[in-house]
Amino acid sequence: MILASQLSTLSIVLMVVAVLIALIVIIVLINFLGLWIQARAAGAPVGLTNLVLMRFRKVHPATIVNSRITAVKAGLNYSTDQLEAHYLAGGDVNNVVLALVAAEKAGIALSFDRACAIDLATKDTGKTVLEAVRTSINPKVIDCPNPSAGISKITAVAKDGIAVNVRARVTVRTNLDRFVGGATEETIIARVGEGIVTSVGSAASYKTVLENPDAISRLVLEKGVDAATAFSILSIDIADVDVADNVGARLQAEQAEADKQVAQAKAEMRRAAAVASEQEMAAKTQEMRAKVVEAEATVPLAIAEAFRGGNLGVMDYAKYENVIADTKMRDSIGEEPLDPNTQQ
Repeated sequence: MILASQLSTLSIVLMVVAVLIALIVIIVLINFLGLWIQARAAGAPVGLTNLVLMRFRKVHPATIVNSRITAVKAGLNYSTDQLEAHYLAGGDVNNVVLALVAAEKAGIALSFDRACAIDLATKDTGKTVLEAVRTSINPKVIDCPNPSAGISKITAVAKDGIAVNVRARVTVRTNLDRFVGGATEETIIARVGEGIVTSVGSAASYKTVLENPDAISRLVLEKGVDAATAFSILSIDIADVDVADNVGARLQAEQAEADKQVAQAKAEMRRAAAVASEQEMAAKTQEMRAKVVEAEATVPLAIAEAFRGGNLGVMDYAKYENVIADTKMRDSIGEEPLDPNTQQ
């Protein structure tokens, strides 16, 4: 009886285990059989066990299988390990495979590792490796200056002082070899703008710029503005050029106004110095007159002292008074204005 009871318990345990295994198999088949059959049918087989393990590795199996099928159909054979590694690194496997397919069809040399590096480098920039490949196949046009910056034209001044407004369009294609670590579109725009200013500034006259706008393009291209950037410049076209302002004349007028103000300030300084000198001379004149009055005040004292000492007599004093009276009369006659009727 005991043996029969033990056999019955063992049978129940085995049945439970069998049921669990059956359920697991059914769940696996429901979740992964479709992908396994799809991969086999497309000629890009992926092991069923590998599909199950992808889920444990936190990899989305459908993404890996679909990307592998796309690559194999395009003649590219990448292992699931490569695709999984890029997925776990945070990359977009689908974009990488599509970019590799596009590069393969366009005859552009692009390795899987390079594509993955570009994808990771552009992860937070709003761009994708697929866009980079498409730009390499179909060049795009960059406006210089960038209208989104609120500037529609670049202003440069020729040697004759006339300012010229210039707007250029730069046709570029992606340089995949320099895409990782290369300078972006902003650098291209800045360098082209610098080249435009240099070209216009070296022109003898604004008329030369208006007559030969292609000279700007040639000079900018010769400067190699696409060096160390993620792009290769195909052409620089001057879309618009016009006269802005006579900067030279305006600067000369402002300089003349400044010179006039400086001259007026210096003249005011000289006038103030002259006024101060005049006032100083007037003060000295008053001082000398005061000394004369002081000296004249001592004359009566000297006369009185002469009388007391017997050095001056009455007749001498009378003659002195007559001389003074005669002098005053002559002075008064000399100060009277002449009658116009008596002038010859």
